[in-house]
Amino acid sequence: MPQDAEPSAPPPDADPVDLIVGQWLRERPDLDPGPVHVIGRITRLHWALDDLLSQVFERYGLSRGEFDMLATLRRSGAPFELTAGELRGSAMVTSGAVTKRVDRLERAGLVSRRAAEDDARGRLIRLTDRGRELIEAAVEEHFHNETRLLAGLTAEERSALTELLRKLGRTLPDA
Repeated sequence: MPQDAEPSAPPPDADPVDLIVGQWLRERPDLDPGPVHVIGRITRLHWALDDLLSQVFERYGLSRGEFDMLATLRRSGAPFELTAGELRGSAMVTSGAVTKRVDRLERAGLVSRRAAEDDARGRLIRLTDRGRELIEAAVEEHFHNETRLLAGLTAEERSALTELLRKLGRTLPDA
């Protein structure tokens, strides 16, 4: 923005991000805070969604990470069993995080662990019947919750947002 230009007033439906951008325009007119419109909203949405999604997981006695482990095992298909490395790759967490989560889930009777037949050091993690029942109920409620959270968008808007977020995800590592 040129130095002699006055920042415009926030729109009548301004949200906190609009106000932040307006403050930066006023205080540092030499900088372009425009990206805050996107990054700030994504960040705020992440925080809000994390809270709203975690409420479902907590009703089942699970953390987000534990839900992810159980859901990964469930969506892998019968026999609902993966190596720790496969779980780590799917959840994109460290081996220590996988071990901690699997330990807790095993103590709760939701997964079992056994030695791999072809690798004595390797371990296979499998959903127990109890774990499968729990994740079936939790994932059903989770999907209903996600649908509810997106109810303010039309199908076309969800599709457009999906494509934009996919594109951002592909281009972000190159930034």
